[in-house]
Amino acid sequence: MTSTVSCADIITLATRDAVAFSGGPKYAIPTGRRDGLVSNNSDVDIPRASAPVQFISQFFANKGMTVEEMVVLLGPHSVGVAHCVSFQRMLLSFNGKHDPTMDPALDSKLVKVCNPKAGRVQVSPPSAFLDLNTSFIVDNEFYKQILLNRGVLQIDQELALDSSTKDFVSSFAVNGDKFQKSFADAMIKMGKIEILVGNDGEIRKTCRVFN
Repeated sequence: MTSTVSCADIITLATRDAVAFSGGPKYAIPTGRRDGLVSNNSDVDIPRASAPVQFISQFFANKGMTVEEMVVLLGPHSVGVAHCVSFQRMLLSFNGKHDPTMDPALDSKLVKVCNPKAGRVQVSPPSAFLDLNTSFIVDNEFYKQILLNRGVLQIDQELALDSSTKDFVSSFAVNGDKFQKSFADAMIKMGKIEILVGNDGEIRKTCRVFN
């Protein structure tokens, strides 16, 4: 049997379906991607959660994405968790005082989560939901939360504060339909970045290894 569906397409389609199952938009995804022949840890190119907005904006711009698309693609931080190591520096950088950009109640809660009582057995690294209101739904609640200074990650909260991104945050916060449409469009566009087509790469028979 000839292989016709690549692992790259499977991952892209699974992501699309996971978004839809989580309350996000349903959208069509072009297929035809092929799988790479090289896989190195050193090639991973993902910004850190503590990177400033301007750095993240330039990262997206280098991939052909706009600032608005960057803001909308961070919207699904309404789902999932972050390990304390990703944001603990924000809790410890103000000489025992609250981070002035974070809601004091959230700050106190995160401090407790990331500093469990002595003697308590940890079965996994401590973590916190990125959106405490709709933690399992892809919606525009994330934007509402960061406007209330309830962003867990540094980059999330800075979106609501930076002059280049705060208007987009406000717009998505008040218009859930606009967020859904813009997110779908941005996902389709991002899914076309640096892909292999034609005779490049291969279609793997087993996704974890090259043919």
